[in-house]
Amino acid sequence: MAQFSELPGLLLPWYRENRRELPWRSDRQPYHIWLSEIMLQQTRVEAVKGYYTRFLEALPDIPALAQCDDGLLHKLWEGLGYYSRVRNLKKAAQIIMDQHGGVFPETYADVLSLPGVGEYTAGAICSIAFNQPTPAVDGNVLRVVSRLTDDPSPIDLPETKRRVSKLLAGIYPKEAGAFTQALMELGATLCGPNRAPDCERCPCQHICLGFQMGTADTLPVKSPKKPRRQEDRTVFILSCGSCFALEKRPDRGLLAGLWQFPNVIGKLDTQNALDVVSAMELHPREILREVEKTHIFTHIQWNMKGIYLEVAETGGDFQWFTADEINTQAALPTAFRQFWER
Repeated sequence: MAQFSELPGLLLPWYRENRRELPWRSDRQPYHIWLSEIMLQQTRVEAVKGYYTRFLEALPDIPALAQCDDGLLHKLWEGLGYYSRVRNLKKAAQIIMDQHGGVFPETYADVLSLPGVGEYTAGAICSIAFNQPTPAVDGNVLRVVSRLTDDPSPIDLPETKRRVSKLLAGIYPKEAGAFTQALMELGATLCGPNRAPDCERCPCQHICLGFQMGTADTLPVKSPKKPRRQEDRTVFILSCGSCFALEKRPDRGLLAGLWQFPNVIGKLDTQNALDVVSAMELHPREILREVEKTHIFTHIQWNMKGIYLEVAETGGDFQWFTADEINTQAALPTAFRQFWER
């Protein structure tokens, strides 16, 4: 595919002229690039901007991250989801302090060995921070290459990703970091997801086989998804005076170690809900209201019934927080934060 070698020469000038101004593009500090790449996993750019800035204000360097209290760490991440990402950030920071003298490692193998860092993230960090020719192949890049090469191979197959990585490794220019970001930028904008590609403004139009064959808007192809498992839950927003009941989730599994409102499997009717709270020895007084919410994880969907209930006294196996304490200290994952409207 000889024309594919033209890609750097087409993309780099376009990127210099059209790239978005994003906070993590203001420098090439490895810590900043690493943090932004972890935050951007499964998360929209616009959602990440504010979190990125606040996180760096609180934890400006790797030593600060390595020593950070878990409660503050989760609070800084509150609402971003996929909390294992931030726990792995701290673990990796501690490894960098212990094994690399606090200096972010520069070799691809060392970066890849850090907790929470996969091939894509290692490739992005090494190319952007250290200008190494290490492809960073994510969904955006796979979409671009599948259209450029008119390739109907499902992009979620490991062999497709390996093939694309090898193809890109063979054409990387000296401006490795800029090329990595140019590919990402094209895949996030003109050749973006869930819409027809903007071929008329694309700098790669004349080498794009998908455009020439009229197949660009049908690509990429993905394997059929398995349906998400459905799980019903009843969530209790228990209040007593100015305090509200929270409990910690288990240290392992989904949303590990985060705060949650008390909840049980299944959607309970009003009487059964009152019986459950009575069994907690909290003496329910009045149901204030009931709401229905949904939260979607990667492989499971929670169908949630929230019951706002006033109780006569604090107690049970819970910790009781004021509204201000919940807002400033307790990291509630989005699944439960959607019930918190104060």
